[in-house]
Amino acid sequence: MTYKTFLSSGTQQETEKAGDPDLPTLRPFLTASWLNLAMANYEVPPSLLQPFTPLKTELDFFNGICYTSLIAFRFRNTRIRGVAVPLHTNFEEINLRFYVRYKERNVWKRGVVFIKEIVPRAAISFIANTFYQERYETMPTRSEIKRLPESLSVKYLWGKKHSNEITVDAHPIPHPVITGSIEEFITEHYWGYAQQKDNTTKEYKVDHPQWNVHTVNNYNIVCDFGKLYGPAFSILQQMQPLSVLLAQGSAVTIYNGKKI
Repeated sequence: MTYKTFLSSGTQQETEKAGDPDLPTLRPFLTASWLNLAMANYEVPPSLLQPFTPLKTELDFFNGICYTSLIAFRFRNTRIRGVAVPLHTNFEEINLRFYVRYKERNVWKRGVVFIKEIVPRAAISFIANTFYQERYETMPTRSEIKRLPESLSVKYLWGKKHSNEITVDAHPIPHPVITGSIEEFITEHYWGYAQQKDNTTKEYKVDHPQWNVHTVNNYNIVCDFGKLYGPAFSILQQMQPLSVLLAQGSAVTIYNGKKI
C-alpha cells in the first residue's frame, strides 16, 4: 500500500497519537495563539522540494500531488519557556513550507519543512535560527483584519514597502474540516523538521486542536517568489494555487526538539 494518498491507512488523529509516545515527557519551548491563517497551496514538481527535504524524511503527497504553501498568520500572546518578552508577543509570520513524513516505531509522523519564515523582529529570527536552525528572516510586516456580519477580510503585507501581499475574503463563520479533504491535509501536520548544520535532522512537536476553516469567497496574492525564496521558486509567480484556505487558528504549543 502506498502512502501518496492522504490517510491511506488510518485517520489523521490515529496516526498522530500512535506516533506520539514521547509527548508527555516533552518540555514546551513556545506557547502562543496562531490566528487567521491564510494558506495558498500550490502544486509543484517533487524535484523542486527534494533538495530541501531533511535527512530521514520524505515528501508527503495528497492524492498524488506535491504541495507547497504560502502561509500568513498572526502570533498572539507569545511566550518563550513561559516568559513573555516585551514587544515580541504579538506579530505576523509569513512562511513558505512543504509537507514531509518520517517513520518512527513503524508509524508515520506527518510534518512540515520551511523554505523561509518571515517575521518583523530580529530577536525572533535569532531565537528560531539558533535553537532550531530554521530559515527565519527579518523584514517589515503588517496585517489588517476586518470583521463584518456578512464577511471576514484578512490581509497580510511584508517586505520592503510591504510590496508582497496575500488577502483572503471569507464567510465569517468557520466550520469543521471534512475528513480526508485538502483542508485537513494542509492544516494537520503536527511535526516540524529542520536540516541541521551537522547534517542531521531536528524534529519538534507542534500541538494544537483541529482547526475550523472559513469558506473562502475571493483572494489576491502578490508575491515575488523568486526574490524571496530563490530563483527555483519563481515558477510560482505565474501559477494559481490549487486551493486557498482561511483557518481560524487556536492556541499552539511548540516543544523542544530532538535529533532523529
